[in-house]
Amino acid sequence: MFLPTILLLFCFCKSEKPVPESVNKLVEKKEIETPSGNTIESRFDTPEGFDRIAVSENSFAQYLRKLPLKPAKTDVLLFNKNKKANQSAHAAVIDIDTGNRDLQQCADAVMRLRAEYLFSQKKYDEIHFDFVNGFNADYKTWRSGKRISVKGNEVKWIANNSGSTSYESFRKYLNMVFAYAGTASLEKEMKNIELSEMEIGDVFIQGGSPGHAVIVVDMAENKNTGKKLFMLAQSYMPAQDIHVLKNFNNKKISPWYELNFGEVLNTPEWRFTKNDLKRF
Repeated sequence: MFLPTILLLFCFCKSEKPVPESVNKLVEKKEIETPSGNTIESRFDTPEGFDRIAVSENSFAQYLRKLPLKPAKTDVLLFNKNKKANQSAHAAVIDIDTGNRDLQQCADAVMRLRAEYLFSQKKYDEIHFDFVNGFNADYKTWRSGKRISVKGNEVKWIANNSGSTSYESFRKYLNMVFAYAGTASLEKEMKNIELSEMEIGDVFIQGGSPGHAVIVVDMAENKNTGKKLFMLAQSYMPAQDIHVLKNFNNKKISPWYELNFGEVLNTPEWRFTKNDLKRF
């Protein structure tokens, strides 16, 4: 049995000092979380004066906003069902499987959500991701019955049995993507976006080893002031439940983040810059 030598880039845990709470007094006190809510939209209300931005029916933005959540106070579990060491970073756990292998880490979670949405909309031809070596793994070819052969740095499609349109086969395709794609390859696939142009579904990503990625799963706006807020979700290393992140910079509006955060975006387990925002 050979071991592929393609460079696999995953996001590695990175110790950070606690981020001090912001002194910014953005809103009056308001209960944001409704523990009985079972989606992002129903679990987390907007802060006082803010309303969720309008999104199109059946859009990726709507899909993310309506992601199902596990019950409140659920722990984040790793792929092997052990508890994640850090249980303080998440505000909620998204109810989607992690798989039983150490594959669905940070960039993989972003790709998983994007692919699941496109699969649900039957937009199969739009499901494609690059491996770290540049090989384009498109679901259309996989769906037709071909499979991916990896031998050292050589990657190619090979003939297989008849094609499969099942969800089980789709998940096998994603596991192959997760094994050979990562933050470095995903970052190259995406286009840069100005912070002021942020939309739900955009991604803060730093490619490399270590690298990390988080996805914008909701947004809100104050129509009077023009201020905007956003919400983030991530997986991490080892592979673990995808979860909504708390905001330690301003606990009063957590899990919402202010769009005008300055040059650096502090999240519980990573620091991004405003230039790290990208879009599919």
